[in-house]
Order: sequence, then C-alpha cells, then structure tokens
Amino acid sequence: MGFNLTKNIDNFEENNDITGFEPVLGGNLCEKAVWVDESTCIGCRYCAHVATNTFIVDPEYGRSRAIRQDGDSLEILQEAIDTCPVDCIHWVKFEELENLENSLDRDMFQSLGKLPRINKH
Repeated sequence: MGFNLTKNIDNFEENNDITGFEPVLGGNLCEKAVWVDESTCIGCRYCAHVATNTFIVDPEYGRSRAIRQDGDSLEILQEAIDTCPVDCIHWVKFEELENLENSLDRDMFQSLGKLPRINKH
C-alpha cells in the first residue's frame, strides 16, 4: 500500500484565484478590504495609531498604507477609517484591491515630512 508522491504532485494545479479564504484574510470569507488612497493621504498617522496591525506610514513618502487585511477587527478598522480627517481610507471589494494598488503612481507623490525630492535632470 504505497503512496506515489510524484503522481500526486503531477496532478497538482496552482490556483491563483482569489476566493476570500486566503490566510491573509484569517481564513474567513471577506467581501471587502481596506484600502488607503495614498494620493490624498496627509500623513496624520491616526489610522496607524488606531489599527496598529493593519496600517503603517511609509517612511519614504510619509503616507499611510494598509499592509494586512486581517491585522485588526472590523470594528477597529472602521474606527481607523472614521478617524481619517481626509477620508482617504475606503472599504473596497477584495477583487479590486490589486488594481487600486497598481493605479497609484508613487513616483508622483511629494514626500510628506521630508525635504522635497529634486529632479536631477
């Protein structure tokens, strides 16, 4: 009664579809994700102080970014959203998250709290 590992590996198909059951979501079906529109963020850090396991402030640009979707409870995330003075944190469909992240052109951001970057050309 042998187990053929090679045969089982050959039958393995990688599934890149987003299901909502990924470990990053805590294994629970999640219909929405939290997203920071970094282009309108003013770097106040309120969200990072409220939802410490979800948000960081980018050291280069001084803007908030969601780094985990399962870092804090929904209640804490909603509190962080409510504390944002410029309403740049949004609930979005999980399927839209990648496109929203890709739509940000961080090279166009003015750094907050640092000296401006100078174009050397």
